Amino acid sequence: MNGLYTIILLILSNVFMTLAWYGHLRLQQSGVSNHWPLLGVIAFSWGIAFFEYCCQVPANRMGFEGNGGPFNLVQLKVIQECISLAVFAVIANIMFQHQNLHWNHLLAFLLIICAVYLVFMK
Repeated sequence: MNGLYTIILLILSNVFMTLAWYGHLRLQQSGVSNHWPLLGVIAFSWGIAFFEYCCQVPANRMGFEGNGGPFNLVQLKVIQECISLAVFAVIANIMFQHQNLHWNHLLAFLLIICAVYLVFMK
């Protein structure tokens, strides 16, 4: 069960991370944050990133084998990166609709899945 909770928390964490890192660009495109000072944009992003950490830290603690979870450190990191790229692709496509995925992106995702497989091989 810890593995499932870890994956769910990592997905939530990456949604917040992507919004924190790239959401301000969408706000700028829509004109909402055009006149915000850089420190205001940073504070806005940090506010969102707080929720990322509220999900990321428990996910890593719960999922780590040293705390009774099913994953070693390398596996946790590879899972996180795979989720991060998948979440980014979905959110970027929703927020920035002119950013379409192409064959090379899909191939890259396939290779990432291969990396996950290799990390879990005994």
